[in-house]
Amino acid sequence: MVYDRNGAFLTQIGARDAARIDYGYWPLRDIPQRVALATLALEDRRFASHGGVDARALLRAAWRNLVGGKRREGASTIAMQVARMQNPAPRSVSAKIVEAATALALVARKGHDAVLAHYLRLAPYGNGSHGIAHAARFYFDKPVADLSLAEIALLAAVPQSPGRMNLFRESGLALARARAARALTYLARENRVEPAQIALAERQLATLRPIGAARRPEALHLALRYERLVREGLIAPASAHDPRIGATIDLSLQEKLAHLSRRYLSLWRSAGAQQVALMVVERGTGAVLADIGSSDYRDWRDGAIDFTRALRSPGSTLKPFVYALAFERGALEPTDLLADVPEGAAGVNNADGAFLGPMLPRQALANSRNVPATNLMRRVGLEANFQFLHDLGLHDLEAPAESFGLSMAIGALPTRLEHLMRAYGALAEDGLLSDLVFAKEQTRRRSIRVMSSDTARLVTSMLADPLARLPSFPRYGPLEYPFAVAVKTGTSQAYRDAWTIAFSRKAVVGVWVGRGDAGAMNRLSGASSSARLAHAALTLIHGARPGETEAGTFPPPRGRAPMEMCLAGGRSDGSCGETLVEWVKPERAPSLPVGASSASLPAPFDENLELAIATPENRTHIWRNPEQPAALDRLALRVSAPASVEQILWMVDGRPFQLADADKPAFWPMQPGTHRFQARLPLRPGGSRVVEVTIE
Repeated sequence: MVYDRNGAFLTQIGARDAARIDYGYWPLRDIPQRVALATLALEDRRFASHGGVDARALLRAAWRNLVGGKRREGASTIAMQVARMQNPAPRSVSAKIVEAATALALVARKGHDAVLAHYLRLAPYGNGSHGIAHAARFYFDKPVADLSLAEIALLAAVPQSPGRMNLFRESGLALARARAARALTYLARENRVEPAQIALAERQLATLRPIGAARRPEALHLALRYERLVREGLIAPASAHDPRIGATIDLSLQEKLAHLSRRYLSLWRSAGAQQVALMVVERGTGAVLADIGSSDYRDWRDGAIDFTRALRSPGSTLKPFVYALAFERGALEPTDLLADVPEGAAGVNNADGAFLGPMLPRQALANSRNVPATNLMRRVGLEANFQFLHDLGLHDLEAPAESFGLSMAIGALPTRLEHLMRAYGALAEDGLLSDLVFAKEQTRRRSIRVMSSDTARLVTSMLADPLARLPSFPRYGPLEYPFAVAVKTGTSQAYRDAWTIAFSRKAVVGVWVGRGDAGAMNRLSGASSSARLAHAALTLIHGARPGETEAGTFPPPRGRAPMEMCLAGGRSDGSCGETLVEWVKPERAPSLPVGASSASLPAPFDENLELAIATPENRTHIWRNPEQPAALDRLALRVSAPASVEQILWMVDGRPFQLADADKPAFWPMQPGTHRFQARLPLRPGGSRVVEVTIE
């Protein structure tokens, strides 16, 4: 039986038969005395006094059947029933003789206790349930040792005729109660149980009913995944005596996200979208919290396909790994310029049909430009990139890298959503690649390092920089969040697939939108579709409310300092207009132009403090309210700092403004013009990057 992380029933995995699936067959570590007493009271009262065949019962049954009773009477002992359950055969005299002989051999060889324990493992308790241990969980959601005497008696009644005594039907429940009452009467008459316990059990039995059928949730793809993981041996219960599996899935979250996915998909159906898939993985643990394979398993539009496992073109979602490998191999520095120009593009075009000219790697990746990515792949080598993508688990192909060519960088190499989730998990976890975890009992491989922490943090900072996405992706769209998020979209050729992978400090979210027949959608890109669903999913996970912002940034690369770079290249001296902040190793920092002053550059950042301004955002444009009193026209300054930092010195335009508690906002009276804010540590080095705000 599989339960979610909060104990909710998810599914159960049974033994496959040609005609049905049976559940249970759980062994007992010890047989509770009351279970043995109630079972023997109904099935074999002289169990301990015969060797497997009860001669007295055989003679009685033969006489009653001979004189022509309406109902045929058997005389099967516990041992004979075990023999029949192990080797089912049509009812006949010869079969009965074989059962009797087998029963005698079983008791002689194994002993009475072992035979009874095996019966309690095999006996059918209805609705596909076998064994008292499974039945206790299935009908009452408790271990067999915790069953009350009334519950034991009720279950002991069922194996005689599981179909007639179906506990989920009122007629079957009534028959089982009547037979259970006979067991209690016998135990009372034989003084096997104290009278007070018998009286209590009789009162409980009158109203006793099972808790209800353990209903699998609608997520059938999820149930099939766990069945596959179990059959492949990747998940196994910790104990044969308690065959439960603790899934990492949060069914409550799963159901909310499934509803959200269907709602968003309905908005895109007119554009040709037919299916959606979504996964959520917890940061730090790799635990899969939600796994939605399609909009609905019963959807006639290929709903039975699990699109988290389907091979599809990944569009541009592989580009971050092209950049990561270039950084790892020393073929690229964050201060280099990449050419987004027609010359040397090898026939590759950008999605918008335009070229943006020379660009910093940060802007080229955040804008998802095709030409710089393919040129980088050429620079590092096709084979090296193909092998790196294999090491990340994104493919297991044995074809030559040349068969995919440079188009590997823009979607020619097929992969699966679950593989993308694992690879992006390596970016999120400082370069360590780990298995996705579906259950506490899962067999996991050791995490392996696939890239340095420096590279992982550098690429993450690029994917999380909203300014670097300009001009391709406008501000405050679905790629921007009220908390720190690294996000990458992808769109395959002819709009067949729309992807978004996004991760925050809490979770990695992956979304795919497309069609089961791999048909084209009507200009439905990752940024215009899947990104919106990913945004809604991460916002739900964080519990963010409209208008709220959450302090905190991703940790910067160790040993690097922030430096303002001109978009056209080179270190900013304050006169080049638009800039981007890049993380640069001090020994590789480009020099300022001759005669330029370094006073306008950000102060060095203490990498161990992770000090960052939460509000306002860099390059914010604010209009004052002319109808509001001047005293209320204030700008709230908030900082994200470690708990060890108690006070912050706020600098405005290079001058000290206010010494404030780190966990409380400071309020600056707004003044027209462009102003630069920085949070510094009082009387010691270390500070945040400079944030520029224009007030009108």
